[in-house]
Amino acid sequence: MGITSRNNRGNFDWLLIVIFLALIGIGWVNIYSASIDPSGVSDFFDLNNLYTRQLLFIGLSLLIIIFILSLDAKFFERFASVIYVTSILSLLGLFIFGKNISGATSWYSFGSFGLQPSEFAKAATALALAKYLSDIQTDVKSFVHQLRAFVIIALPAICIVPQPDPGSALVYAAFFFPLYREGLSGIYLIIGSITIALFVLTLAFGPIYIIAGIVLIALFLLIKNRKKRFGKRYYYILPLVSIVFVLSVNYIFQNVFEQRHRDRFNVVLGKEVDMKSIGYNTYQSEIAIGNGGLTGKGFLKGTQTKGNFVPEQHTDYIFSTVGEEWGFLGSSLVIILFVGLMLRIIFLAERQKSQFSRIYGYSIAGILFIHFLVNIGMVTGVFPTVGIPLPFFSYGGSGLWGFTILLFIFVKLDSNRVNEW
Repeated sequence: MGITSRNNRGNFDWLLIVIFLALIGIGWVNIYSASIDPSGVSDFFDLNNLYTRQLLFIGLSLLIIIFILSLDAKFFERFASVIYVTSILSLLGLFIFGKNISGATSWYSFGSFGLQPSEFAKAATALALAKYLSDIQTDVKSFVHQLRAFVIIALPAICIVPQPDPGSALVYAAFFFPLYREGLSGIYLIIGSITIALFVLTLAFGPIYIIAGIVLIALFLLIKNRKKRFGKRYYYILPLVSIVFVLSVNYIFQNVFEQRHRDRFNVVLGKEVDMKSIGYNTYQSEIAIGNGGLTGKGFLKGTQTKGNFVPEQHTDYIFSTVGEEWGFLGSSLVIILFVGLMLRIIFLAERQKSQFSRIYGYSIAGILFIHFLVNIGMVTGVFPTVGIPLPFFSYGGSGLWGFTILLFIFVKLDSNRVNEW
């Protein structure tokens, strides 16, 4: 597989690395605040402490970084298919050897530690997609090749949904970013956006109003373009398909989504006001963030955080700790770091000479964007709770290692840019 040459060792993008270290450092500080025993009697080095375990995970992630950066950059493209197949097998193995935690069979158990393969499947899928799309014989504008790319993306998602872990499966929508960058027709994004909008609007207002709106829009366009001789059939076909979909929304909602997911949607849409059960997490999170004001209550001084009012605050709801203890300014800093990280990745992806590296870069930018958007939206009550962690921030070894691998493969690929032709 080869070891990196000396010439490449100084070509790492240090701005990307500094942002990564800043996010991990700030994340650990907030995990410490969210999980420390208020009595102060616990031993710092006790592995039963979440902040101590996270520190161990951070140390191990540094070893992972050293290993990745020591490999030859071509290793990842050469073995992308093998890594992808191994990842799919690890997801399938959960149905036989997996451990059920919090209602999801998403983990392999190793004593007191667990490993979540879905966190590593993202990098494997990004490598496989980049490998396929960069093949000289692949034409992303060909429907057959598009279908093959969709299969690469869908396979791990299909393995993850039955665990059940719909939040992790949702992240695979991020791979439409690199597909779109490489020439995928924008019609897919338009259809996807309209489908989501129709689904949510139908849940919020009911099918009658939405169907009426569709009919009015169709009539307006038909009258406006009545002099056109071609393409009028679309003014009949598209509204008809939309109406059929709207009429099926309730069936999908009641029979495909689990009760807990339906409850979360209803809380966000304001159809249910349940602040003691399904809406409790989000409600307490909103209170915590609101308590922070401009500058926050101060480190270890958050009343919601110290009172353990926000469940899972060290994992999916870690941003509420930032909002309460560091306020608007601290929250803005974290958001700026994440936005800076994603923009930097896109900038570096655009200057890659290798199509494989560019596609991989856009893949990780998309994955980070979906995680960031959904997690912040979930914590602030904009989106329903779906169990998506905040990258480099939330507690957990698998998540941290998965994102570290995802990012530093790109750091390695970018460092080899000068050797590409």
